[in-house]
Amino acid sequence: MVTATARGWNRREFMGAAGLVALAFGLPAAAVTLSSLDPATAPTPAQRALFREVSQLVLPRTRTPGAGDVGAGDFVLLALAHGLDGARQPLAQPTPALLPHLRPDGTLDHAAWLEAELNRRAGGRFLRAAGRAGILAALDAEAYAEGRRDHPWRTVKGLILTGYYTTEIGGAQELRYELVPGRWEPDLPATPQTVAYSSDWTAVDFG
Repeated sequence: MVTATARGWNRREFMGAAGLVALAFGLPAAAVTLSSLDPATAPTPAQRALFREVSQLVLPRTRTPGAGDVGAGDFVLLALAHGLDGARQPLAQPTPALLPHLRPDGTLDHAAWLEAELNRRAGGRFLRAAGRAGILAALDAEAYAEGRRDHPWRTVKGLILTGYYTTEIGGAQELRYELVPGRWEPDLPATPQTVAYSSDWTAVDFG
């Protein structure tokens, strides 16, 4: 397990982050990889299929490929394994529904939790359910309900958005990318067709 420290990264964290960056920029997942994770904790083929579908539902294919198409599901699984966005921090007050999915160190196995939760809501295998979008929408509404701040779906969804918008497709096709921003223009026309610049980190909000 990678243990985060308050200041700086250790070598294992650095190598893990390097893998995440490589995956985000479009390298095959097998080359980066999920295959290097401990077999005892690595995601199953079913979980990889689930996260691909869930990513695609969050950001579906339009004029550009969806999040599942570009490998955001594998990115999320790798990010969770390396503790991005606090994914490997022990839960202070886990709810009864989360208890079966806690690791011995008190951290949540997000992949196992999401798989079980979506299957429960689907009344069987989520990937075979006809109303997958509605099932996920209900979970999303619950996670972002007023007063809720610690729902595990928030972590997963945030990583889907990060994974997608740090790919070439998400960052340079869905959004616009300009390496050199150019001169300062305080007032620019905007229309419904105007898209954000992925290179303008002061203006882009991933969620």
